[in-house]
Amino acid sequence: MNNKAPIGIFDSGVGGTSIWKEIHKHLPREATIYLADSANAPYGNKTKEEILKLCIKNTEYLIQLGSKIIIIACNTATANAITYLRTHYDIPFIGIEPAIKPAALKSKTNSIGILATKGTLTSDLFYETSRALTLDVCVTEVVGEGLVPLIENGEIDSPQTVALLKKYLKPMLAANIDHLVLGCSHYPYLTKSLQKLLPSNIQIIDSGEAVAKQTQLVLASKSLLNISEEIPILKFYTNGKKKTLQFFLKEYRDLIQISETAF
Repeated sequence: MNNKAPIGIFDSGVGGTSIWKEIHKHLPREATIYLADSANAPYGNKTKEEILKLCIKNTEYLIQLGSKIIIIACNTATANAITYLRTHYDIPFIGIEPAIKPAALKSKTNSIGILATKGTLTSDLFYETSRALTLDVCVTEVVGEGLVPLIENGEIDSPQTVALLKKYLKPMLAANIDHLVLGCSHYPYLTKSLQKLLPSNIQIIDSGEAVAKQTQLVLASKSLLNISEEIPILKFYTNGKKKTLQFFLKEYRDLIQISETAF
């Protein structure tokens, strides 16, 4: 595999761009190809079979485009498909899981909250991970129903979004959480809105930086880090609306290429 080959990333829409930003920050020399499967968002309310089929489609498209590693920038997709993908494709995969471990270890109230999709919270992988890491911690799990479509529409701080967040935070606040784990790659875009609604002692945690560091470690272990001084090509493909990606990536507009395409 050519070390100049791109890092492939896919998500059920624009949420995974929060992961892409961490990848680009930590690995600025790496070329990337990002697939925003917005036409099929959200994945969180689909069956495992439907999610797996979509992940296979995305994986094969990224392999076709020459990816050297694939990041599944979606908690739901990771939970339901990464084991199958690693078994059936000869390419490294990096998944994303809710950052339960640091939240549980750092909690002083022994109470944490997890905001995630139904597809993540009901998966076997989440159950096994959560059970192993939170034996002595109270965990309040809440399905963020309706948040992904709002974020896909750019409604980060709309009245409807804020109303849903207030509803979902209520049981967590009642449980005296001191850490809120964001279990969906779309949700970091709600951080500012969440900070306005939460007491200052509650820390918000997502998985972006950890994913970037793990990607760097895997690429280094396989001698696939790009050491070229050339300016990397940063491509984004969406089967939804181009303007949605442009909105979330506006600070990178002079560096990236965005295309609408069917995949």
